[in-house]
Amino acid sequence: MDEESESRLAETASLSGFLDYLGGERRYSDYTLRNYRQAILRFDGWVGKNCPNVTVMDSLSLREVRDYLIQSQRELEKTTIRNHLSALQSFVRYLRKQGKMKRNPFSGLTLPKLEKRLPVFLTEEQIRTLLDAPMRYLKENPKLITEKEAWGDRLVFELMYGAGLRVSEAVSLRYADIDLANATARVLGKGKKERVCPLGKVAMRCLDYYRRTFVPDANPGDYILGAANGSPGSTRQIQLKMKRYLGYAGLPMDLTPHKIRHSYATHLLNNGADLRIVQELLGHRSLSTTQIYTHVGVARLKEAHRQSHPRA
Repeated sequence: MDEESESRLAETASLSGFLDYLGGERRYSDYTLRNYRQAILRFDGWVGKNCPNVTVMDSLSLREVRDYLIQSQRELEKTTIRNHLSALQSFVRYLRKQGKMKRNPFSGLTLPKLEKRLPVFLTEEQIRTLLDAPMRYLKENPKLITEKEAWGDRLVFELMYGAGLRVSEAVSLRYADIDLANATARVLGKGKKERVCPLGKVAMRCLDYYRRTFVPDANPGDYILGAANGSPGSTRQIQLKMKRYLGYAGLPMDLTPHKIRHSYATHLLNNGADLRIVQELLGHRSLSTTQIYTHVGVARLKEAHRQSHPRA
């Protein structure tokens, strides 16, 4: 079903052009485009149900937009609400530039405040346990997993921790992206922004063994973690594999692949890495995004002080 047949607001017919603009000119990822589309169509559906006489966004009042926000607060997390409203604001700006809207009905809307949460990460010992888990699992359960699968599972964790990759970046890596001489990977991150990430000796040894042993005929254009049909690997499959090893190794089951990236940044800073270098390695646009990991280190220091100092 296309946007026009789904939409109630006239402007939503421009959704396809808006998403093409974000993907083409702004180079947003497919994941972000999907979330923007869902946010806009969700709002469009709410308007159709609760404001049946409204056919254009211009005629929405601030009160009606606030009603949408109130209902959303009963159904969605605050972070999701802010992301949805950000998508709607961006869509309105696009429509106004196109001359399809004269006013912004979201102007003056106060967004829900977010609680400042420190990123969850694995300790260095927990990371070692996770990285060792595929090989241990293979040794103890040779009938449940092949050697190639176990090494592939270890490889994805080593790449993610060795270079601080997002899971989507890891599954998109091709052999041509690896600089063997310098032990680095060329990574395409958010907004199609390219960066160079050092991989480290352990990840490189794992990659070299995996390629020589299991895919000796791999071409430079092949995905390192690709599926049998030549397509990129599945981020969902990596999430499920991690769950298996978390349970096997006795690690917290609520950890996700992205927590490996959090761990990478936290361990670098805890061991003396410069904040701006970590920002570049992670591909963050803003230094403030990277600074959250310094708060993790400070929080750990305060907790150690509280537990150890007689007058804490």
